[in-house]
Amino acid sequence: MRRAAQTRALPGLARAAQPRRGAATVESTQYFKKVLVANRGEIACRVFETCKQLGIGTVAVFSTPDQHTKFRRYADESVHIGPAASKDSYLRMDRIIEACKATGADAVHPGYGFLSENAAFCEALEKEGITFIGPSVHAIESMGDKIKSKILAGQAGVNVIPGHKGEIETVDDMLAAAESMGYPIMIKASAGGGGKGLRIARNEKHAREEWVAAKGEALASFGDDRMLVEKFIDDPRHIEIQIIADKCGNTVYLPERECSIQRRNQKVIEEAPSSFIDPETRKAMGEQAAALSRAVGYHTAGTVEMLVDSKRDFYFLEMNTRLQVEHPVTEEITNLDLVHEMLRAARGLPLTVTQDDVKIDGWATECRVYAEDPTRNYAPSIGRLTRYIEPSGPGVRVDSGITEGSEISVYYDPMIAKLITKGATREESINRAKVALDNYVVRGVKHNISLMRDVLSQQRYVDGNITTNYLPETYPEGFDGHVLTDDEKLQIAAVASTMRVIRSRWYGSGGDLPPPESKSLHARVGDDTLEVTVAHHQDGYLCTVNGKEVLLSGVTWQIGDPLWLSHVAMGDGAPVEEAFQLIGTNEIDWEVQYRGSPYTVRVLDSLQAGASQYMPPKKVVDNSKFVLAPMPGAVIEVKVKVGDKVAAGGVVCVLEAMKMQQSLTSDVDGVVKAVNIEAGAIVDENQTLIVFE
Repeated sequence: MRRAAQTRALPGLARAAQPRRGAATVESTQYFKKVLVANRGEIACRVFETCKQLGIGTVAVFSTPDQHTKFRRYADESVHIGPAASKDSYLRMDRIIEACKATGADAVHPGYGFLSENAAFCEALEKEGITFIGPSVHAIESMGDKIKSKILAGQAGVNVIPGHKGEIETVDDMLAAAESMGYPIMIKASAGGGGKGLRIARNEKHAREEWVAAKGEALASFGDDRMLVEKFIDDPRHIEIQIIADKCGNTVYLPERECSIQRRNQKVIEEAPSSFIDPETRKAMGEQAAALSRAVGYHTAGTVEMLVDSKRDFYFLEMNTRLQVEHPVTEEITNLDLVHEMLRAARGLPLTVTQDDVKIDGWATECRVYAEDPTRNYAPSIGRLTRYIEPSGPGVRVDSGITEGSEISVYYDPMIAKLITKGATREESINRAKVALDNYVVRGVKHNISLMRDVLSQQRYVDGNITTNYLPETYPEGFDGHVLTDDEKLQIAAVASTMRVIRSRWYGSGGDLPPPESKSLHARVGDDTLEVTVAHHQDGYLCTVNGKEVLLSGVTWQIGDPLWLSHVAMGDGAPVEEAFQLIGTNEIDWEVQYRGSPYTVRVLDSLQAGASQYMPPKKVVDNSKFVLAPMPGAVIEVKVKVGDKVAAGGVVCVLEAMKMQQSLTSDVDGVVKAVNIEAGAIVDENQTLIVFE
């Protein structure tokens, strides 16, 4: 039996059309009739997938900019709940409950973020007789509040981080607490999660600035700006213990996740298990996490986060009373469906496993693909995905909520997808991740594939020598992309030159591609100009670059393809499978992506090379007297006015994009000549905000 997908509109909200989609054919009466996911994007798709496998009806809720999204089309029914701003849509409990009533949904899965750890939402659903697929009100209130959870954790026998007990109400109280425990400190939102509302301060000046930023982020993300302060443990590892529990008295801890590769206190790469944790530490951490869960009567999936020092001493950080973003790596090594376990627990059914059943099967790595530019301090990137191709293959899984043509907006989290790879060993999992990242095609927005590809190739990461300080320690001046070796420059010059030869032959011959005669070209890679000869070879193309042979065999690239796959042999060396991507070209400049990073290769014939010496150099524009928006976003606060004297490094305004705030500073000592913005304004990338005399 097939159910026609429907779209309903709540009173006062617009109705929009939705394509038809068949529901799962497997029927099940032991769970729920319909599950509404009070979330968006990839996590909504993830929950729908399990529900469909179990024959459970699915309902999506969506805001106005999400009306053409993958997650909405994937659901059996969908309901429009408001405009773009989260506070007017995904955070509106009343509209979500109305959507349940309109569709007959008898259960709600909250995903993560938004209302997932909101006790009032859980309570409101219970009053309406709608099942919340998550923990009880008591558990959310106990663990969702960082202040209360730390006290309860100590009482349950869990190791806790030294810090001030209770809420910190003023900046002076925060500074007093910092002085008593010593810097560095963690300033944390009591209701926080996902790295939002969490800042590290290493001195008083820094603490004052981060206090304001953390409170602002907390209020914007959670509607709660209560703060606490803890001692920051230098060089820790961020290790998580996944808990699953039911209402029948069963509590099971699963193998740990290593989540230490972070930027802005948000995770970028995770793996399971951790290469650092031994069986004894794993058991001790797991038993403490389970004890805490039992102490609050926990029944669903949840995560106890720990900081672990170099001696494997561990300390309770927080408990997330929801499904984590990185849950797939745990699923891959345990062969469990955590959403399924949550559905069982919510329905009052026992878990499918006991503690004795839990084993570690292989190794898994997760890379979070974000729409952001890691070479510009992770500035968010918005726009439409003009080309989008997900990688596939053995041991490769992609959890995403977008498709080609999807819009990445300023209103929500910048995550595009999660790339998960599994292998029998850590080495195999990492190698599969590198290949998958090389084959991941994302066009239309900036992305962080280059950063993750480089991290996975660093010997320090391969050795497992990682902490939460990995990124700033590995890239102290910031990440500038993969640094090409001399041989890699020859390879990328050979590929770009061959692309030009293939393209010019195809267009010059009306699509006919006879074997080409030898073609001599000049390729400029960075500051190096290379002499390239491209000739046909029985296995592909033989390039001679600065006198060294580069054989490109098994080439799959055709005109219009973004992805070039081939084997590359340098001189007498063995052929190695490599992936390149053509991002774009004007027939002279070829923008090619290699190992995640883009490079512009200028390919000229002899006539063009001779003429290029007469081209005037580009003028360098001095922008030191201007403050430009590094990203699209909303102006939260303007701290200067015309006539103000500002010292270099002084904060002039605060922007927010994708729920993250960034303070913009002056590059020079100067006097403000013009202020082109006001609080609440929406600005574009590179827009001039402040001008100095």
